[in-house]
Amino acid sequence: MKKFLLTGILAAAGLTATANAQIQQGNWMVGSSIVASDFGLNTNGGYQIAITPRAAYFVQDNWAVGGYVNLGTNKVTKDSPTTFTYAVGALSRYYLSPNEAGVDNLLNHGRFFFEGNLGIGGQSTKGGLSTNGLDFGVGPGYSYFITPNIGVEGLLKYNGVAGFGNEGLQSRLSFNVGFAIYLPTSKGKQVANEIEREVK
Repeated sequence: MKKFLLTGILAAAGLTATANAQIQQGNWMVGSSIVASDFGLNTNGGYQIAITPRAAYFVQDNWAVGGYVNLGTNKVTKDSPTTFTYAVGALSRYYLSPNEAGVDNLLNHGRFFFEGNLGIGGQSTKGGLSTNGLDFGVGPGYSYFITPNIGVEGLLKYNGVAGFGNEGLQSRLSFNVGFAIYLPTSKGKQVANEIEREVK
């Protein structure tokens, strides 16, 4: 029993230490969010789907910068016109230390963070309104580490597109759920080499 208890304590401590190690300078974060997923269940129901893949490099402990792509499509009803959304740009993410967050960070297995993005994007509806221009967003999130290298994330974000088209500004709040994989630089190089060997 003592051995089992000691193993559990060491595993929890190791997860905490590794979670902190994954957001240190020189590491990589890659992942994706499901921005929205909505399928109408009635006979004339529509749908809404969008994904946001992202990759970032930790330029210093707790702070990562990188890029993102956003692709989505939706229909209000089966017979309504299709709306296509897109964006590409740069992002920045800062992870709060436990003492900065002011809470226990859910048993120390995760981190709160703030994310901001800036790029170009827009949305267009077949035969309808469109907006194209500056894509921007900001919001808080939380990453819970289910393993030392994988985090499940929730992100509440304000998103906007300002620029040209039929509508000058479009904005919305979104709740994103997704995942992130945290790779030390050496592991990232190993994965890249394995992919290169597979391609050859």
